[in-house]
Amino acid sequence: MSIQWYPGHMTQARKKAEETMEFTDMVIEVLDARVPAASHNPMIDEIRLFRQRPQLKILNKADLADPDVTQAWLNYFNAQPNTKAVALSCKKPGDAKKIPAICRKIAPHRGSHLKPLRMMIMGIPNVGKSTLMNALLNRRVAKVGDEPAVTKSQQRFDIDDTMSITDTPGMMWPKIAYDSDGYMLAASHAIGRNAVIDEDVATFLANILLKSYPALLNTRYKLDAMKLDVNVMDGVDLLEAIAKRRSYKRHDGLWDMEKTAVAFLTDYRSGAIGRVSLESPASRAEMMAQTLPEQPNTSENNTDTDNATDTSL
Repeated sequence: MSIQWYPGHMTQARKKAEETMEFTDMVIEVLDARVPAASHNPMIDEIRLFRQRPQLKILNKADLADPDVTQAWLNYFNAQPNTKAVALSCKKPGDAKKIPAICRKIAPHRGSHLKPLRMMIMGIPNVGKSTLMNALLNRRVAKVGDEPAVTKSQQRFDIDDTMSITDTPGMMWPKIAYDSDGYMLAASHAIGRNAVIDEDVATFLANILLKSYPALLNTRYKLDAMKLDVNVMDGVDLLEAIAKRRSYKRHDGLWDMEKTAVAFLTDYRSGAIGRVSLESPASRAEMMAQTLPEQPNTSENNTDTDNATDTSL
């Protein structure tokens, strides 16, 4: 199954971003530190590079990600031209306050009263753009919610007399090329729930974490106390074990796997399982080498629909 999600308002968001980029000096792209490559929207590069604008990549939610993997991503991104990457948590005001000074170094020709530095925050839904905006301005100006696509229109504000910033709606792209990217984004809550099946996403997530972080899963769900060997389990086994551990049963007496899936995804999203990353530069390269990307279906044109879609291929 392939997960696709491209609500109609995002087409207009892209057009508006293209217009604003002409009057922007640099781009701040906010990524999810747990899935930095999967949470990168390739359309942002298209818009940015057309105007030859430098960028700051912020790996947000770094407090939830594996610090060693995050460092590998910083090394990877900082080796790219016209790119600076930092890892932080936008929920920590002290972290966000570092951003203006970094931006001044990236665009030293701007940042005066005569030539204010004009920045634009971009990224996919629910990665923390609005939280960053509020922290930079030290007041609540952008609506924040734990759901994708809360921001629907651009907002521009002055940080001071020498810097301004534009917050943009979260933008997805019309076709997610790799199935695993769709599942990682869904697990990280960047895709609306009406486009996914929670049990499928939770099973996918469980398989990744069983491979990379079995000890954290064992600690969180006390699998050894149930006489289960985390090293021989698959994703379905793990979800069933969690259902039994927490006594999640339906009225008909069967295990409530839907409730279990939501609980497991919530544990991941909140950091209750521990600091984990779903991809590294090495695993990303391996995945791309082994997996052919999904090709767009030119016979279908549903990118301008107002509702999220879940397309099974």
